[in-house]
Amino acid sequence: MNKKTVRDLELRGKRVFCRVDFNVPLQDGVIADDTRIRAALPTINYLIEQGARVILASHLGRPKGKVVDELRLDPVAKRLSELLNKEINKTDEVIGEAVMQKVAELNDGELLLLENVRFLSGEEKNDQDLAKALAELAEIFVNDAFGAAHRAHASTEGIANHLPAVAGFLMERELEFLGKSLSNPERPFTAIIGGAKVKDKIGVIENLMDKVDNLIIGGGLAYTFIKALGMEIGNSLLEEDKLDLARWFIEKAKTKNIRLLLPVDVVVADEFSEKADTKVVEIAKIPPEWQALDIGPQTIGMFSEVIKNSRLVIWNGPMGVFEMDLFAQGTYAVAEAMAESSAVTIIGGGDSAAAVEASGLAGKMTHISTGGGASLEFMEGKELPGVVVLLDKE
Repeated sequence: MNKKTVRDLELRGKRVFCRVDFNVPLQDGVIADDTRIRAALPTINYLIEQGARVILASHLGRPKGKVVDELRLDPVAKRLSELLNKEINKTDEVIGEAVMQKVAELNDGELLLLENVRFLSGEEKNDQDLAKALAELAEIFVNDAFGAAHRAHASTEGIANHLPAVAGFLMERELEFLGKSLSNPERPFTAIIGGAKVKDKIGVIENLMDKVDNLIIGGGLAYTFIKALGMEIGNSLLEEDKLDLARWFIEKAKTKNIRLLLPVDVVVADEFSEKADTKVVEIAKIPPEWQALDIGPQTIGMFSEVIKNSRLVIWNGPMGVFEMDLFAQGTYAVAEAMAESSAVTIIGGGDSAAAVEASGLAGKMTHISTGGGASLEFMEGKELPGVVVLLDKE
């Protein structure tokens, strides 16, 4: 990674605006999963130890520029306080006189958590007046919010026009793992692409076609590929307008000598429900009124074998409707194969990260990205606005 990090600046006594990603799931006002808060702790602890005066900022949910009481950061402040074993001072606004006053009262090594930045309509519009107002709170900008790095917002990109901007440790780790893997991969390099729609993964598949040795396609998007090969898929998910693209990908894999793996058997159901009748069928024998909702045991064996013989595996998107126990086996089996593999294993955020957490195998992966959309765009080869603005190393 050629971007400067918090290690490259003198921090003692400096006011540091640290953008984190505390966009955590809430259930009845209680945090259901604190992974993203924990992921920011190394940077926060470092800033405290270095004697910085830390101003933390994050978004939560989609309040669309209005104050939504259920999306205030009070539960986050409470959880952060427990994790740091330290009193957390939180503001009820993002900018303004009261906030300026609290910032002025900060001592070295103390923390202040601002209210949800998306309560201000200028945040998502990257309003430069708001970016300037945020910058006036501090002397240094640290971006540790990889999950929001693909957004050009006031607190992720705009603020960097007014302050020296560097990466936090989480941002550094994300960029190093994803960046190094894609630019100089260990081989054999296997990419596993799942999820529902081809259209969501076109850029990723296209970019990986120039890099991988094996490309495994599972999940709902696999059935457009199966149909493109001339097989019937019953009521399974199909993107009619992506059939030609799927054929093109299949041809391109052949010309590039990439091993493209598609399901050879599937779990089919007579309805989209936990109560459905299910059976395992060969891929060419999906009954007309049934839909495929998970990969079958033969496919699991085939995919697992490829994973076992790889040196680098990147996974983005589940193999089936893993939210229903009936159709979760394929996704969990892939997680298990990755956990048992000696390869470098990278989970590209989003549903795959949720599935790995749910499978209890998160600790056995080399790296789990905290940013679904950001890691997806990074894997597409796009530049992320929140990264581009950070200072380059000399």
